[in-house]
Amino acid sequence: MPRQANAVDFWRGFALVTIFINHIPGVFYEHLTHRNFSISDSADLFVFLAGWSLRLLVGTPGRTSVAYLVVRLGGRALQIYAAQILIIAIAIAMLAAAAVMLGNPLLLEWHNAAAVFYDPVPTHVGLAILTHHLGYFDILPLYVVLMMMAPAVAIIDRYVPWLLLPLSLAIYVAALSFQITLPSWPVQGEWFFNPIAWQVVFVLGFVFAKGDGISGFARRNMTWLRIVSVPIVIAGALIIWFDWWPDPTKVPHPTLLFIQSKSYVTPMRLIQFLALIALFSGTYPYIRRALPRLVKFLSLLGRNSLNVFCVASVLSLGGQIVRFIYRGGIIADTAVVAAGIALLALTAWLSEWRERDKARRLAIAPSA
Repeated sequence: MPRQANAVDFWRGFALVTIFINHIPGVFYEHLTHRNFSISDSADLFVFLAGWSLRLLVGTPGRTSVAYLVVRLGGRALQIYAAQILIIAIAIAMLAAAAVMLGNPLLLEWHNAAAVFYDPVPTHVGLAILTHHLGYFDILPLYVVLMMMAPAVAIIDRYVPWLLLPLSLAIYVAALSFQITLPSWPVQGEWFFNPIAWQVVFVLGFVFAKGDGISGFARRNMTWLRIVSVPIVIAGALIIWFDWWPDPTKVPHPTLLFIQSKSYVTPMRLIQFLALIALFSGTYPYIRRALPRLVKFLSLLGRNSLNVFCVASVLSLGGQIVRFIYRGGIIADTAVVAAGIALLALTAWLSEWRERDKARRLAIAPSA
């Protein structure tokens, strides 16, 4: 049986829906998502919850062996890698089909896809080894790297837990100070989501899911943390609304410590995200009481996050193509978003139906 609705699945479902909408640039409903008043967005929430879920997967120290964790987490990384390769293949086919059907070869150049069609031999190697990414299809490569790191996170937490967060923060500061990232290939550039920096969001999710240490301190002082978070969240909204971004030419070095960069999840973004988490972390019980059907729906999506995310990525590209054909408009936008969310719900329902059917078959197998 699927687990009951809970805060982690609810917020993960929320992140999935908003990522789907935000990945259709120009759609009317994009203006209603929280990135319009927040420096951080649903990508931060998605990665943070991935770290939180890792804590739940690792469980209590001593109950699972290190070898089991390595195999389990390595298998999860391989599963996510396979999902990335599948959705990239579908996306390439969609762009090619749209270019042919619409007689518009410029579609082949959308989202960093030109190299796939005009220099296919090295580019397909790059796709396979995750050094070439299509725009809006670059979160799962980050997730693959984070899950490859996950055994190390779990092992450090088991044997020297006090070292995990300081080590993560040290790597994060080094990445920002010296602009350390992973290069892209064969097209020159770098990863949009720099794993060396984004690992800190993943580790923070893992650490805050624990009941003691810094997590225990935060829980005991949550009232004060929320009071402090209010002006931080308000300041983030004002920066967004009035375009009050720091001038990169006028801040001290290292520059990335003082400006906004999503690729490096810079401090101003990270601090605002943590303030947002603190401020809204206590709202789930109220939302559950006020909107039980919404909680049930989003939790359904969150329980099946990988399948839903893959379908959302493909559907968002489909939505972009539809908007390109019909030039947008509220009717087309509503149809695209409504159909997309309905298909995400169908994906989640089919995923759980398949698991229930598999469990039923296993239950009756001995008597067969």
